[in-house]
Amino acid sequence: MITTSSTDPPGSPRSQHMVVCGDDGLARRLAVELDAVCGETVTVVLPSRHHEHGGEIDALLHAPSSGIELLVAARPDEQVLRAAGVDRAAALALAYSDDRTNMMAALLARSINPSVRLVIRMYHRERGRHLEQLLDRAVLARRGRPNAPSRADVPIDTSTTVLSDSDTAVPELVAAAALGQGHTLQVAGKVFRGVVRPAGTPPHTADLATLAVFSGTGRHDPRSEDSAETPGEEGTQLLPDTVTSYNSQFTHGRLMLEEITGDRTLETPSDSRPVGGWLRERLAHLPWKVFVSREMTSVFGVLAAVVALLSIATYATVGGIPPWKAVYLPLLDIFTMGDPATAEPRARKFLQLIAGFTGIAILPLVVAATINATGAFRAASISHPPADDLSDHIVLVGLGKVGARVLVRLRSAHHRVVAVERDPQAWGVAVARELGVPLILEDATGPRALDLARIGQSASLLALTSDDSTNLDIVMAAREANPDVRAVMRLYDDDFAATVSLTLRASYPEALTRSRSVSALASPAFAAAMMGRHVLGVMPVERGVLLFTAVDVAGHPALEGRSVHQAFARNEWRVLAVGSAGPGAPDRSPTDTLGGGLTLADATGFDWRPAHGRVLGAGDRVVLATTRRGLDVLTRGSRTAPGTT
Repeated sequence: MITTSSTDPPGSPRSQHMVVCGDDGLARRLAVELDAVCGETVTVVLPSRHHEHGGEIDALLHAPSSGIELLVAARPDEQVLRAAGVDRAAALALAYSDDRTNMMAALLARSINPSVRLVIRMYHRERGRHLEQLLDRAVLARRGRPNAPSRADVPIDTSTTVLSDSDTAVPELVAAAALGQGHTLQVAGKVFRGVVRPAGTPPHTADLATLAVFSGTGRHDPRSEDSAETPGEEGTQLLPDTVTSYNSQFTHGRLMLEEITGDRTLETPSDSRPVGGWLRERLAHLPWKVFVSREMTSVFGVLAAVVALLSIATYATVGGIPPWKAVYLPLLDIFTMGDPATAEPRARKFLQLIAGFTGIAILPLVVAATINATGAFRAASISHPPADDLSDHIVLVGLGKVGARVLVRLRSAHHRVVAVERDPQAWGVAVARELGVPLILEDATGPRALDLARIGQSASLLALTSDDSTNLDIVMAAREANPDVRAVMRLYDDDFAATVSLTLRASYPEALTRSRSVSALASPAFAAAMMGRHVLGVMPVERGVLLFTAVDVAGHPALEGRSVHQAFARNEWRVLAVGSAGPGAPDRSPTDTLGGGLTLADATGFDWRPAHGRVLGAGDRVVLATTRRGLDVLTRGSRTAPGTT
């Protein structure tokens, strides 16, 4: 059954109609992003009006000037996609949490509308690359070009972009936990970060550009080197002009883009223990004590007593045998491995019958106790508590899709990590075992898990479960055990996150607390891809966001023929770097969209400190910091007059 709700009358124009299909918070965030910038109807397909943020989208329908319509359908089959308007849509985002659902819907959508721009959420990188090639090959085949295409061959309006929300958010989460400061950006082999400078601070040599100013009196002190989400209360401006940036009368602090020498996320010492040392430690932590449990002791105690009694009786009644044989014969009889005592004395025959019946009674108990102990040993063996002397490590709670990627990234950077997960079947449990990461399979909200993870001696805590309340419980428990621990938690709800951050920072003013939403970090990149742009990085700034993208200058009147100074548009975009555009279609994605490190593979010789008077030509490619509106203006080609610096 398909039900729809819309604020638009039937038959309204849909020339730039956008469709979003999903089943979790990413779909809701993406709908809000598109509704704010694209100015056209956005149809959201959800499996329920009430679950997984369906109610929040339903509420948006009644907002003034809302361009969102809601369609409720259990699965995105052909009928649903046609009802959503995919046959006339400019772009379709498939944001289901299941890769297979997204793949099937993408194939259907391409057959319904060969020219629709597809943005697909995929967790598996290799599968995503294959799907991208398959769908783009289908586009060219319909145009009479059956050969396998390169990415530059496919027009942007009919492109397929595969993105991973977890990969988009992982660098930010890793940086926040490892450095205490998030918002890192890796472009063309260089690493940058956003850092807040207090008003009156002289320029730093590493600073490249002003990204934002905080104009309020401020509830937090930017001198704490806090992240870019530090509230400036009212009046925060993204990409301000020079006068606003340096006028200390109304600037409480500035968010600067700082160039970092080397990859700062690699600065934690690596775990250099030899393999033999790790193996000895692993064996020492195996749960051998399950084999001396009360159940095992009782069963084998009874068995030992029976064997002892039968051995004494055998030795006393059967003459001429050594003591060892008096023990050996009853054991054979109990386990039914001895020969019938047909030629033996009557006493021996009687004892053999007793031993046989005893074996029938007690052996099932022995087998059951052994199986239970073995199962408990296997389950407990998955857990691998850290060494007693471990310190300054990162405690990672939650090994789902996001947690698994964060774990891999942390270990590749040689950080010491202790993982905590309550579900033995979670995505990252096998990853943790493969990487040799200490793993605790317990509920982190319980009384033991964080103690076993040595939270009191840790440097950072990452709470990445999918439940906001659980993450908050974990952070509060960790704060009690270690008030100075650097806490980074995954929270979906913005208002809840702001309240939590304020409370924790007030209660623990010397500790660093960060809240991050995976869907909030990922949605701008998905929205930009739907509008024909590819985002290199995302930087949250209070309730706003800055996007970093690469643009070929050719064909952009707001850029081509203008100097770097003239190309600046206040509160919309700022040119950060200038390089030479490589071969290929303008504005094709210069990134490996599923990779962890973002690079500009098709551009060369980027100048990150271009002269203000440098004129941008058709052969240039620029890296821009943009607001949502600025990216929309660049994409659609309509804009207001450029601002001034």
